[in-house]
Amino acid sequence: MKKIWNSLKEHVKADFDVKTYGFTAVFLVVIIAINYRINLERGIIDSYRGNPIRIFWYFLLYAFAYYGGVFIYTLCKKETSALRTPTFWLYSLFILGVLGLDGGFYAYNQWSKELFDGQIYIFAFHCLSNLFSVLTVVLPFLVFYYFIDQQPSYFYGLRPQWFVVKPYLLLVVFMVPLIGWASFQPDFLRSYPSYKGSNAAAFFGVSPWVTTLFYEVCYGFDFCITEWLFRGFLTIGMARFLGRGVIVPMVVCYASLHFGKPLGETIGSIFGGYILGVLALQTRSIWGGIIVHVGVAWLMDLAAWLQKAEIY
Repeated sequence: MKKIWNSLKEHVKADFDVKTYGFTAVFLVVIIAINYRINLERGIIDSYRGNPIRIFWYFLLYAFAYYGGVFIYTLCKKETSALRTPTFWLYSLFILGVLGLDGGFYAYNQWSKELFDGQIYIFAFHCLSNLFSVLTVVLPFLVFYYFIDQQPSYFYGLRPQWFVVKPYLLLVVFMVPLIGWASFQPDFLRSYPSYKGSNAAAFFGVSPWVTTLFYEVCYGFDFCITEWLFRGFLTIGMARFLGRGVIVPMVVCYASLHFGKPLGETIGSIFGGYILGVLALQTRSIWGGIIVHVGVAWLMDLAAWLQKAEIY
């Protein structure tokens, strides 16, 4: 924990100023308030499910959040050189396009209906919705990294070397009481557990824990992809243009990713995204973030299962 604390303290000392962080906080409050006032993601954007324009709407949402953070940071810091670099726009538009594609893609709904003749639609839908990023994220990243990106980055943070696991495990442990408290909130229990069961266990003739475990593996994979997007490309990959300034716009964009979640989770993502972003920037690795993100996600599902088991 000391290593994590020192990394955060070093970054904040070098980066913090009231003007930049103050304007960023105001911007976050405004976009979060607007989202939860008009139900932007669930009520408006998601009404286009099955329509390719949904991808464009998600692109606009993430682009507005990300470039808003970029403009606030660069103008307040008077470090606007990145904005005059064509490569910055190429890289940023690429990753925002990937985010839009990943958020708006919905073909897995049809695949779920066709798999096993739709007899396990709910289970297939939940699993495929977490695995389809192989097409929407992994494939575009492979093409971009090997044919366009000339800057070594260990494939955006997939650093092969061993790293210290203990501090990240301690971060997960630190979250346990907070998750325990959250699990008593009605909003939390309306959203979690993320998998609420299906007929898949009976269909395959296995115990329900087998299908639940398979789903949770798929669920964890989706969080690995999230870390790769935000702490990998948007932090490690974009650091060549913005230096330590990559953290603020990444955090704003990361908060917008949570607009369909309970308000407390969106607010928490700001602080969690900031911490994981700083650590990824310093270590040039996303594996610590993956441990924390997947660990917290699985703990939230576990807490919800325990609460609902108590209720019933």
